[in-house]
Amino acid sequence: MEIDILSEDENSMLHRTDVQFEIVHDDATPSRLSVRDSLAAKINKDSDEVVVHKLDTKFGMRKTIGYAKVYESPQSARQVEQDYMLERNKIEIEPENEDSAAEGA
Repeated sequence: MEIDILSEDENSMLHRTDVQFEIVHDDATPSRLSVRDSLAAKINKDSDEVVVHKLDTKFGMRKTIGYAKVYESPQSARQVEQDYMLERNKIEIEPENEDSAAEGA
């Protein structure tokens, strides 16, 4: 699997970079997690800082166009992204403040 970055747009207000990329693959469309890990390695980031939003493969093609958001930290990703996107990308969702929940009980 070979990843080429097509464009990067800085979004400083949300502490992230929006990345469009192209993947050339020999077999079936790669999984979201393998794409996330490969993209993170290519741009020298931790996997928990990369959220893959879209993978689009045309029928019969060995090329996939994708869109991901690369955050400055895993905490930034957890603050901005919706829970279902974090779950799809296997990024652990931090529990609500457990100490305050225990005090109220």
